[in-house]
Amino acid sequence: MKGQAMYSKPAVESNHVGTSPEEVEVLLAGGKGVRQPSFLRALLKAFGPYFLIGSAFKLLQDLITFINPQLLRMLIEFTKETGMPSWWGFSLAFMMFGCAVLQTLILHQHFQYCFVTGMRLRSAIIGAIYRKSLVITNEAKRSSTVGEVVNLMSVDAQRFMDLTTFLNMLWSAPLQIILALFFLWQVCAPQFSCLAVMVLLIPFNAVIAMKTKAYQVEQMQHKDMRIKLMNEILNGIKVLKLYAWEVSFREKVLQVRQKELAVLRKAAYLGSLSIMAWTSAPFLVALTTFAVYVSVDENNVLDAEKAFVSLSLFNILRFPLNMLPQVITSLVQVGVLFPSLLVDALDEILMQRAVFLMQALNFSANTIKDRPALHNINAMVPQGSLLAVVGHVGCGKSSLVSALLGEMENLEGEISVRGSVAYVPQQAWIQNATLRDNILFGKPYVEQKYRCVLNACALTPDLDVLPGGDQTEIGEKGINLSGGQRQRVSLARALYSEADIYLLDDPLSAVDAHVAKHIFDNVIGPEGALRGKTRILVTHGISFLPQMDNILVLVEGTVSEMGSYQDLLKQNGAFAEFLRNYSLEDIIEDDDAMSVRRRRCSERRHGELAQEKKKKVRVEKLIQAETAETGRVKFSVYWDYAKAVGPLLSLFICFLYAGQSAAAIGANIWLSQWTNDADDSARQENVHMRVGVYAALGISQGALILANSLLCRAYSMLKAAHATHLNMLHAILRAPQAFFEATPSGRVLNRFSKDVDTIDSLIPDNIDIWMRTFWYTVNVLLICSALTPMFLLVIVPLMTFYWWVQRFYVATSRQLKRLESVSRSPIYSHFSETITGTSVIRAYGRNGDFVLMSDMKVDENQKSYYPGIVSNRWLGVRIEFIGNCVVLFAALFAVLGKEKLSPGLVGLSVSYALQVTMSLNWMVRMTSDLESNIVAVERVKEYSETPSEAPWEVENKKPPNEWPPEGNVEFADYSVRYREGLELVLRNISLKVKGGEKIGIVGRTGAGKSSMTLCLFRLLEAASGEIIIDGVKIAEIGLHDLRSKLTIIPQEPVLFSGTLRMNLDPFEKYSDDDIWNVLKLSHLHKFVSNQPAKLDLECSEGGENLSVGQRQLVCLARALLRKSRILILDEATAAIDLETDDLIQSTIRTQFEDCTVFTIAHRLNTIMDYTRVLVLDKGQIAEFDTPTNLITQKGIFYGMVKDAGLA
Repeated sequence: MKGQAMYSKPAVESNHVGTSPEEVEVLLAGGKGVRQPSFLRALLKAFGPYFLIGSAFKLLQDLITFINPQLLRMLIEFTKETGMPSWWGFSLAFMMFGCAVLQTLILHQHFQYCFVTGMRLRSAIIGAIYRKSLVITNEAKRSSTVGEVVNLMSVDAQRFMDLTTFLNMLWSAPLQIILALFFLWQVCAPQFSCLAVMVLLIPFNAVIAMKTKAYQVEQMQHKDMRIKLMNEILNGIKVLKLYAWEVSFREKVLQVRQKELAVLRKAAYLGSLSIMAWTSAPFLVALTTFAVYVSVDENNVLDAEKAFVSLSLFNILRFPLNMLPQVITSLVQVGVLFPSLLVDALDEILMQRAVFLMQALNFSANTIKDRPALHNINAMVPQGSLLAVVGHVGCGKSSLVSALLGEMENLEGEISVRGSVAYVPQQAWIQNATLRDNILFGKPYVEQKYRCVLNACALTPDLDVLPGGDQTEIGEKGINLSGGQRQRVSLARALYSEADIYLLDDPLSAVDAHVAKHIFDNVIGPEGALRGKTRILVTHGISFLPQMDNILVLVEGTVSEMGSYQDLLKQNGAFAEFLRNYSLEDIIEDDDAMSVRRRRCSERRHGELAQEKKKKVRVEKLIQAETAETGRVKFSVYWDYAKAVGPLLSLFICFLYAGQSAAAIGANIWLSQWTNDADDSARQENVHMRVGVYAALGISQGALILANSLLCRAYSMLKAAHATHLNMLHAILRAPQAFFEATPSGRVLNRFSKDVDTIDSLIPDNIDIWMRTFWYTVNVLLICSALTPMFLLVIVPLMTFYWWVQRFYVATSRQLKRLESVSRSPIYSHFSETITGTSVIRAYGRNGDFVLMSDMKVDENQKSYYPGIVSNRWLGVRIEFIGNCVVLFAALFAVLGKEKLSPGLVGLSVSYALQVTMSLNWMVRMTSDLESNIVAVERVKEYSETPSEAPWEVENKKPPNEWPPEGNVEFADYSVRYREGLELVLRNISLKVKGGEKIGIVGRTGAGKSSMTLCLFRLLEAASGEIIIDGVKIAEIGLHDLRSKLTIIPQEPVLFSGTLRMNLDPFEKYSDDDIWNVLKLSHLHKFVSNQPAKLDLECSEGGENLSVGQRQLVCLARALLRKSRILILDEATAAIDLETDDLIQSTIRTQFEDCTVFTIAHRLNTIMDYTRVLVLDKGQIAEFDTPTNLITQKGIFYGMVKDAGLA
């Protein structure tokens, strides 16, 4: 039915359809009884039982830990007594060994359970967040940037996973502390001075941990800020280059980075204190215990048994004492995340959507808080009709479409949509996939239908140009397609989906007039492929209005009038007035031209299939897969890092570590001497000296550790972090445009977030722990060998085995880690792609498929993560076995050499050996962590060495300040290509333009119009030939000198988050008056002066809070502010209604009257009065003359003008 659309002025009475208000309220009240959904409860249900098995193992392990100190006591007793049989000694040694092995196996069972739980937990959370992001309302989406949401998924899900491994410490740590105190009490009589030290240490650690967490949060904020800035820089890099604004943005990033480093430095000071506390704890406890014990009572003798058994208990204590505060604080931290993660998980299930009843609708978008974007809209669109929605910039046309999709918040009234929907957004959303996948969008491939869609959307000629035809891979955000091509792909996707209702949000704006006409005729119009479907078309193109069934005119969010073209003209309202200003002759359909075009289509189809076969052979991949380095990390990488730290400093740091470890050995040897006094009569006189020296050695060890940590973490490593980030930032900003086209921004961001973070915080930790464990292991081996030289025989095979295991493990784990991180980025890039395209995905009802895609990517990631966990267990068991052997042999040799050894030395060597397991284990872990983390240095370095574009300034070739004085531009035999190895985009262009001329550039999409402007700015460097501006060859001067003297209004208006003022004038060169002045000229004055913040109006990320048209006007204001001799307009009029467009054109005519202007035009009426028009075709000049001459020549231009209905 081609009935007239109905629309009524809003009626006063309420328009509820079918349900009375009371009913609705009852329903709502009934729903409240449901328990508040709790994320925690869900987790416990899903993963609790499995996790508890792990906890049971942990309990066993805790109990077994305390058997070894008892065995040590018996062993020392055995060495004291003379008449004991040796078999008892040997059996003790083997019992120690058996005990240790058992402990190892149980512990790793526990870890396996914990890590697997963690892994499942992470995939569950990622899945939940992903599914949530597909149903989240726009309101909620606006309140957080894409970056923050991706962070939620990457960082916070990871935190949860790490927490599960330590969760058991919550009950295990107190248990261990209680048991240890109980045994100590048995050994060293009832004196609990050691308890006082411990009790003091716990709050000390807790305070430090809390402060550290606070710093971490602060650092995260700075980091988020920095990443957000980087994200904008990468998204708007083209604009930054065109305006020569890189320096200003580099400063912004570096300011944030300075703050971040300052926080890191504070955190490093705290870290040093806590490391000192953690390493000195056992010593302090021992010192107080022994000193008090000896001085309380003359008869208390400190013998080997008491001393070394206590020491081994203290060592057991060290771990829980340190872990407890850490677990508690990380629980607090995850508790902070819990709400942010999923409180909002269930409360906003999307508004339902169901041809259209719109009744007294109020919709609010987030532009201005209080005023709804649309109000009191009543309209009905008959099925199968074509409705045009017209109106000024910012009057709510796009909001209306969003409302129909159910993307806006409905304040009152209702909306019903019957049938499936296809949606073409104003700014095309393109996936990182092949062109064909973008069009099919999950529908099965039907050759015939697909070809027809391509022809209707005028995409067939573009396929010939693209390197791989429709198998060409499209970069993220559709980076290697022109604006018009992206829009047409988006339209083709809608056409292919065969829905019932088509919502088209200004799809014709980004394409040229004749293409627009072709698309209208073949797709949207009364004769097009969509005839008989319901179509709602938002448009600025007047020429198509007569062919519409109905026209809806929006003014500031309400319907001012509605009806057919004829009716509206008769009503003589605002619309008729608007039309008269732009009256165009009715378009005369030229049948000849059309039939020729159709014939060409069918011929082309035969030719194409033949070509397809040839094409299949080589499809160039634009985006190279991210390479995972293989094999060992080159020594040069470590050397690079050492150079960044400072080579001499690095040596000095190593020396300090050796010193601290020497102090530790000294203290313990002194202790064993002291226990040998037990038999001495002269012990009383010695006590004070013994205690004093012991204290001095221990305290000097603490002091060395502190000095070392401060030097290492707070100074040298931060210096290195600063230097590496600075170099990379500099290199990225200097990289040529081609680099950004071939590198997805996610990958570069990954370097700036993950890798820089690794260099900031992980590598210093790794190095620190590695050095400490390395020296500790060396100590143990030295002591054991010194006491029982036979031990040297055992060391060699054990170390060989250790070396072999470690090489084997490190090689595997490094590769697994690399695979894991390479398979992790697709999860996040897919996620951020999804967030930007939610409205499209929802409109087409593809939620399920996207969830599946995300799940598959997570599975891929788990495939390399799970083997990583298992390989850690493999390593742990083997390394700890070596440690256990060291214990066994130390004990055996002690039994064998019982005659020669004093009990003190036996105690010393065995208690040291008991600790070696842990340090061996940590050392391998750290070696492998360090190897996989140092890769970050390699990756950052790789980007720091990106080949850069020409220098920003060339000192001896600086053009004079007033250059260019006239604005003459000459192309001399100029050719250019996008990247090495590709076809030329422009071939042998030669032309001269005099200063002050106005040149229009027209041609089919992909004819090289935009490339021509890029050449003037040297975003593309010449393949041959040159461009000369006022006698200066632009290839010889610095890029900033060139770019700051030209002005462009780019095709896509890019704004950066920050104030409006910063967006217009980032270097703060101009006064406020200048800025208000240009706002008047660019017709933004009214809008800005109505804002409470005036010039300090905050623009959100990408300028989302301004409409596309307003963003375009901001770009115009930028151009007016720079006021340079040469102005380039790149399709700048695409997203603006004709009236605003007229204002802009007149502004350009008056303000740039004596400047040279190049305009790439889609709407030919803008360039009909230009001095000359340049027609490009396949990169060559086809015609170049005044518009009138070109029309009389009846060439390409004439055809285009005719299509646009101007001739």
